Amino acid sequence: MDVNDEFGTTIALIEHDMGVVMDLSDRVVVMDYGKKIGDGTPDEVRNNQAVIDAYLGVSHD
Repeated sequence: MDVNDEFGTTIALIEHDMGVVMDLSDRVVVMDYGKKIGDGTPDEVRNNQAVIDAYLGVSHD
């Protein structure tokens, strides 16, 4: 069921399990220490370099 289609409403979900977020969401906003670093479809966010750096880590050689 799509809540927006069924009831005409939007739900804001705050969740740290990225599998849940990506499976349920049409649009994802990613925050890092209070700053928005990503915004878009799950595929856009999944491929966003700032999101990858913040949540998957980067080498600091």
